[in-house]
Amino acid sequence: MNPVTRRQFLQLGLVAPAPLGLLPADDFKVYPNRWVYVATHLDSDGELERVENVVRTASQHGLNGMVIDGGFDAFDLKPRDYVRRLLHLKKVCDNESVELIPLGFNASRANGVLAHNKNLAAGLPVHDALYVAGDREAHFVSDSPARLLNGSFEDQMANLPANFSVHDGRVVLDTTVAHSGSASVRFDGASRSAFVSQEVRATPYRCYGLHCWIKTAEVSSGTDFHLSAIAPDGRDMAYLEYPLAGTSDWTRIDWAFNSWYADRVDFQVGFYGGSSGTIWVDDVRLGEIGLTNVLRRPGTPVLVRNEKTGQIYDENRDYAPITDPNLDFLWDHEGPPIYLLPGGRIRSGERLRVNYFHGVRIYRKQVVADMSEPEVYEIWRKQVQLIAKYLSPRKYFLSMDEIRVGGFCKACQDRRLPMAEILGDCVRRQAAMIHDVNPRAEILIWSDMFDPNHNAKKEYYLIDGSFDGTWKYLPKRLVIVCWYYDERSRSLPFFSKLGYQTLAGAYYDATNLQNTRGWLRSLAHTPGAVGIMYTTWQKKYRLLPAFGDLVSGNGKR
Repeated sequence: MNPVTRRQFLQLGLVAPAPLGLLPADDFKVYPNRWVYVATHLDSDGELERVENVVRTASQHGLNGMVIDGGFDAFDLKPRDYVRRLLHLKKVCDNESVELIPLGFNASRANGVLAHNKNLAAGLPVHDALYVAGDREAHFVSDSPARLLNGSFEDQMANLPANFSVHDGRVVLDTTVAHSGSASVRFDGASRSAFVSQEVRATPYRCYGLHCWIKTAEVSSGTDFHLSAIAPDGRDMAYLEYPLAGTSDWTRIDWAFNSWYADRVDFQVGFYGGSSGTIWVDDVRLGEIGLTNVLRRPGTPVLVRNEKTGQIYDENRDYAPITDPNLDFLWDHEGPPIYLLPGGRIRSGERLRVNYFHGVRIYRKQVVADMSEPEVYEIWRKQVQLIAKYLSPRKYFLSMDEIRVGGFCKACQDRRLPMAEILGDCVRRQAAMIHDVNPRAEILIWSDMFDPNHNAKKEYYLIDGSFDGTWKYLPKRLVIVCWYYDERSRSLPFFSKLGYQTLAGAYYDATNLQNTRGWLRSLAHTPGAVGIMYTTWQKKYRLLPAFGDLVSGNGKR
């Protein structure tokens, strides 16, 4: 094995192992799978060197596998240099006796799938949006009762913004700082959370744009700005967490939500998680929008009808194909008009009602792929074949966690299956295409969407249906990777009793090894436990040497 120099340790953020402490003898076992998780685009030789250093460090401290999240859902779109670097990395792994395990087939964060076709995103439905025809185009006209009062914060009552309720922390009407006019709302970051709210009427199954301006001063890291639309049953329809840190001038925030079944929402503006600093908010707007981020694929049809007669008009005969040329699942642009075709049946002045589906982001970055669209599986199948060609792995890792949108589109509805079964069928199809290229391949999967102690719930984010019972539809030849530390002592035995092997995803954006010790104690009492993985989403590998020594037995004294 090649030694890791002190310079390489510093580059990685690695330091000498900290004192490990003792584990009771009954709680300590050395498992056959001792791994590290690495996310990388391999987009430069410097990045390749970084990952090589992780591999060598892992090997030197008793680890024998690396799960690599390397963008494999778009393997066929990668440049030649990516393939060159990947093959070099595989040689390094082989030389260090570290098994390379590709992670992919991601429906939840579907950047790879959407790189092939952005319209494969899971969609939310809009019913009866109003468009009024002119001579050549039909334009969107809002007919929703939704109206936000005093979004400029110019009106006040008892030194607070009129028409808003104030919650959970210090909120000040600031008449010295404003984006426009003479006032803004100021949130004092000395509180852990603070927000203002107003109940807003809505029309079910419509899309609403949200806009505001924010300014910050000395805001601590870990502070998230929120725009929320809470339905009467408590479900948030918006899911925006906008990370804040430091000091910034006025910045515009654009977002949207689909009202789904709600005829009113509690609209909230504020922050969570802060410990210091100041946030100003001004010029908040809420209003119905049309055709922004419209999806066009077989499972998301568009319907245009005459409001008065009910006549359904035809695309390519009465109007041109409807697409959003700026489809990016952001909300900083307007949707397109409907372009009327010469000789078509739509007349100027007609009121049209339009049904369509739009894409959506969760927490600014996550876009989910539709699990009922055949093209998604065609893309995955091609990637499986390329992975087998270049890597010939013995193990594959399915990245099917936190699936937060789905079940609405025609493709899903036509199947007449519960969402739990649609998810299970997706995993079965993924496993089948892997076994087509390697019948003996071992397949792993994240636990959360199949764990009743975690995300396998009746109500979950923007899911039309229930994920309760998803575990009933899983293929049996899987290793379940549990990663919810607080529920480990329930999750591990749950899957063990169902006959699955288990592996712990020890979460490592932390400062000590208590997480590992807790997992090892729970694994020791779980029949069928086969391993543990150092898991970091933030590329923090400082604790990797100590982790490796502990789980491989070098740290037991």
